[in-house]
Amino acid sequence: MDWQNLPGSNNVEDRRGGGGGGGRGGGVAIGGGAALIIALLGWFFGVDTSSVTGGGQTQTQTQTQSQAQTQSRAQGQTAPGGQATDQDGQFVSKILGSTEQVWSDIFQKNGRTYKDPRLVLYSGTTNSACGQADSAVGPFYCPSDEKVYLDTDFFGEMQQKLGGGGDFARAYVIAHEIGHHVQNLLGISDKVDRAQRSARSEAAANKFSVGLELQADCFAGVWGNRSKAQTNLSQQDVQTAINTATAIGDDALQKASGGYVVPDSFTHGSSAQRVSWFMKGFQSGDPAQCDTFNGAI
Repeated sequence: MDWQNLPGSNNVEDRRGGGGGGGRGGGVAIGGGAALIIALLGWFFGVDTSSVTGGGQTQTQTQTQSQAQTQSRAQGQTAPGGQATDQDGQFVSKILGSTEQVWSDIFQKNGRTYKDPRLVLYSGTTNSACGQADSAVGPFYCPSDEKVYLDTDFFGEMQQKLGGGGDFARAYVIAHEIGHHVQNLLGISDKVDRAQRSARSEAAANKFSVGLELQADCFAGVWGNRSKAQTNLSQQDVQTAINTATAIGDDALQKASGGYVVPDSFTHGSSAQRVSWFMKGFQSGDPAQCDTFNGAI
C-alpha cells in the first residue's frame, strides 16, 4: 500500500506525551473493531453505544503502563500547531486526508457538505467530550466533539494480539471510525440511539449496535475502493484487512477469550458479517449499498 501518495490532513491533533485526566462528559463514544482487543486482554468486551455514556457505568481503567511504553509514546515528534511529524503521525494524517477527500466528493455529489472530523493522537489517557479516553478502550469516535481518538500503540497491540498487521489493516481501523463520523453527519447514529432506547430487550438493542458497526465496516470498504488507485492496493493488502475483520468478529473474540459464543450478546457482528460488509463496500464503492439495518431505523 503506497500511503505516501495520499493527501495529508491538517486535522490531526497530536497530544502524545501530554497525558491528561478528566471527568466524564455527556456524549456517547462509538467504538470500532479496534476496541475489541480488550476481550483478549481480559478487560471489558468492546465498546458500544450503550456502554460509554455520561450517566452510564464507569469505563474500565487502563492497567498501569510500563515506563518503556510511556517513554516510547512520548517520543512522537510534533510540529507547531499540534501536527505530528513522526512516521505514525504522518501515516494517520495521510489516511485521514484520503477519507476527507473521498467523503467530501461523495457528499458533494449527493448535494451535501462534508464536515471534516479531527483525529486526536494521544498516549495513555486524554480528555474527550464523551469522557476520559484511555488506551484500554481502543480507537473510538466521539460524536459530541466530532473527533476520533487513537493511541497509536494500539497498532502494535493489534499485530501482536490479533495478527492484524499491515498498513491497509491499520487504515481499515481509521476508516471504520471515520465511518462513524459519516453516520453522525447523516443522522444515522441518532436514529440508532432512539431505536435502542425503545428496544424491548438487550438482545434487540444489541442488533442495532451490530447494524451500526457493520455499516461503519462497509463505509470503510467504500473508502478503500475509492482510494485504491492512489494507494496501489494489492490483493495481499486487502487480505490484511479481511484478516483483521475476521479476528475482531464477536464470535472469534468470544472463542479466543475462552468463553461460549452468544449471538444475542454481539455488539459488532460476527467475523463473517464483518468481512461480508467490508467487502460489499470495497467491491461496490457505493455507500448506498451499506444498508445494514434493512429499513429498521
